[in-house]
Amino acid sequence: MHSNQHTIKKSYYFEGKGLHTGTYAHMKLMPAAAGHGIKFRRTDLTTRPVIEALAENVTNTARSTTISHNEALVVTIEHIMSALTGLCIDNALIELDNIEVPILDGSAAPYVQSILKDGIADQGVPRKYIDIPQSLEIRDDRSGSWVRIEPAAAPSADITVDFNSKILGIQSAHWDETVDYAREIGVCRTFVFFHEIEYLFRNNLIKGGDLDNAIVIVEHPVTADQLETISRLFNMSDLTITDEGYLNNLQLHFSDECGRHKLLDLLGDMRLSGGYLNARITAYKPGHSINTKAAKALRALLK
Repeated sequence: MHSNQHTIKKSYYFEGKGLHTGTYAHMKLMPAAAGHGIKFRRTDLTTRPVIEALAENVTNTARSTTISHNEALVVTIEHIMSALTGLCIDNALIELDNIEVPILDGSAAPYVQSILKDGIADQGVPRKYIDIPQSLEIRDDRSGSWVRIEPAAAPSADITVDFNSKILGIQSAHWDETVDYAREIGVCRTFVFFHEIEYLFRNNLIKGGDLDNAIVIVEHPVTADQLETISRLFNMSDLTITDEGYLNNLQLHFSDECGRHKLLDLLGDMRLSGGYLNARITAYKPGHSINTKAAKALRALLK
């Protein structure tokens, strides 16, 4: 457990297309002073607006987490937020020259690997853990999802996911400050069900999706026409389905990689509560909408 605040030792550069908008962006991850927190700056806009990574700035949760301030948006922040949280980094400034954070390989690994090469910097100022006065639970009766936050001596998170999927089954994952985030969680990639792809694409989502940045799960029998449609949408050829139900001979990092990725997302979204919580977070069927509602409710409770 880190008792002091930390930042990164140097700046890092990343570039690539956004998962949902398909727009190409250059991103610079920079050290920041103690007490700064995590902030994003849109360098392509004339006023170079800065958006704080806080739950009250969340404005969209359709398949990713978007924060905004006035007209300035930053889309799909959850993986970089998760990486900074998993590596115990309190303070950083993230500059972006377009609307969406690059999806890279669909996990937090590119950030984690870059930062770990140099290590992190102790800033000599005590970290302010957030103690919560009482338990809090947010539920979505329609989906059956819930997130529970309870006072605890140190941060931890446990999730269970159930997509009613024969291939994935029910998966659970755990994190606390003793878990090796980089190896156990940070490498786990985002995923999508094959039968959702066309719908998502037609609804202006996953425009930057491909087999290099997402696990594609094939739950139902697929016709040749469906394969051809998906091939055309994503400009991919030679699509095949493995016996295990994944597209194109994918090798999973873990049998429960998809469950671990949902934990990765939860850690990124809950960081929007403003820091490290001395709390036990338990979630069933978490997603960006309920995660960020829980972070917002917690911010309101703390005020």
